[in-house]
Order: sequence, then C-alpha cells, then structure tokens
Amino acid sequence: MQRSFRLSRRTLDLLDAMASATGRSRNALAERLLGEAIRTEVHPLIRFQQGALGRRRALVVGTRLYVYQVISTLRGNDGDIAQTAEDFGVAPQLIKAALAYYADFASEIDEDAAVAARLEDEERSRWERQQRAIA
Repeated sequence: MQRSFRLSRRTLDLLDAMASATGRSRNALAERLLGEAIRTEVHPLIRFQQGALGRRRALVVGTRLYVYQVISTLRGNDGDIAQTAEDFGVAPQLIKAALAYYADFASEIDEDAAVAARLEDEERSRWERQQRAIA
C-alpha cells in the first residue's frame, strides 16, 4: 500500500545520508525506521539490533537479551516470569515486556529463534570439523 508523507528537509537529508551510507534504498530504510519506531512506541522496553546475516532482532532494553532467548527460557520455566527474571538477573518487568512483544509478533520472534538455532548448529559443525582436523 502506498501513502504520501510530508517530511522536513532535515529529516529527508538524514534519511538520504543514512541510505547512502548503508547502501539501502531510501524507501526501504524509511519503512524499517518507521516500523521500528511504531513498535517502540507500543513496546517501550524493546529495541532493535542488527544480528546475524543482517537481520534486525528485537532486544530487551538495558540487556543483551534477544526476545527469542527470553521466550525460550520462559517456556523452559513453564511460564514462570519470576524464575526467568532470576535466571537472567533482570527485573520481572523486562520478562513481561518480552512476553508482550512476543504476543504481538510471535512469527517474527519464532523465525529469529530458528535462524539462531541454525547458525549455532553451523558453528558447532565448523568447530567439530576443526577439532577433527587437528586430531
């Protein structure tokens, strides 16, 4: 769907500079930035960080925890928020924030978890090959 927005010259200049620096189109960059800004408004304890393979993943503010990691641990703890918070050494409010974000964007978070698992398997296989090579 296409919409038209009026942006200030300063915002357009910043967008153009960032698009040029990252090699992305202005439209693609604007789409990502606007989408993330809206999500951050709704979920203020979630931010986004460039991850493996250039993917941007949801991260819990003030931690190095990706939402998929929190959800995995929460599931392992049978949904016990207090235990999960204790496991990570964070406030329960941060676990609740990750869960709220997951409730709204489960398919994306599940995809993040799948990509992370695949990368972990590839790294483990690489390490095993290296160990066999020096044995």
